[in-house]
Amino acid sequence: MNATPVPPRPGDGAMTLGLFHLAIKTADLALTRAFWCGVIGLREVPRPDFGYPGAWLACPQPGGQAIVHVYAGGPALGGLDQVPAGSAAIDHVSLACAGYHAYRARFHAAGLDWREFLVPGTTLWQLFVYDPSGVQLELTFEGASEAGAAPDMSEHRVYRAGQAFFHAPAYPRQTLLSSHGETRHATR
Repeated sequence: MNATPVPPRPGDGAMTLGLFHLAIKTADLALTRAFWCGVIGLREVPRPDFGYPGAWLACPQPGGQAIVHVYAGGPALGGLDQVPAGSAAIDHVSLACAGYHAYRARFHAAGLDWREFLVPGTTLWQLFVYDPSGVQLELTFEGASEAGAAPDMSEHRVYRAGQAFFHAPAYPRQTLLSSHGETRHATR
């Protein structure tokens, strides 16, 4: 079935302004906070008291928006016995970034597995990594502004769409928690 595209209605007042935030359910708030703050570089900001644990994580510049909301405890379970993991129908979340080689060094220091990619016909460089809940992140960089070698497109490091490389039992939990100063355990 071919769907006819619906043309935008200019001047009707409806407008998409950008991503407000994404919400992640987690079984381990401390580990999730350690990844998003310690590795990705977001900062925790005040969060309203919703009556359950969680965190709001923002871009680091002054006034940076809280783009990641983390749910832990009851709402993360949604009436189930365990928190769901992975990205489900969302393949990945993409963040615009700078400092390609610095992120690679952070991943290496944290014991994280990652993949690299050079978008064909562009100057965009990409890194792919998973958060503790199995949500795949794509960090996108303007390669023309980055110093150092281009992405490693070798067989063992290149990103291939649809080929997951997340393995929960091998996730470097202790390395991340200790490097971020977290001592808390899984939150339920």
